[in-house]
Amino acid sequence: MKILVINGPNINMLGIREPAIYGASTYADLVAMIKEYCASADIECELFQSNHEGDIVDKIQDAYGKFDGIVINPAAYTHTSVAILDALKSVAIPTVEVHISKVSERESFRQISYVSYYAVKTYQGLGFDGYIKAIEYLREHLS
Repeated sequence: MKILVINGPNINMLGIREPAIYGASTYADLVAMIKEYCASADIECELFQSNHEGDIVDKIQDAYGKFDGIVINPAAYTHTSVAILDALKSVAIPTVEVHISKVSERESFRQISYVSYYAVKTYQGLGFDGYIKAIEYLREHLS
């Protein structure tokens, strides 16, 4: 199984950005945790982070025919990007949405998720563990 993990804007600032919400662990810590888990579970994974919507759309389109599943934390683009939603729909790769914080309990503008219109599952408020839950879900879903 081959999984693509996509992170949107400002996820590269983990550990610096709002530690009361996102914690003290860094993006490098997140990458290491995901790679370690995937290696132990015999899952091939690629990680990608961008602050640019078009780069994320390009990466999703490039995943067509190459990946079995996508885990995505679109970050701020969750609430604004129909383009990311359309890219996911166009490649038709099973996708799980992840949010480190519990967005359902945050500002009102964070209550809409365009990605959730396509995602087979959403995990929120579990910190970094949400990514592992998402990967585990995809493994079961794709079996």
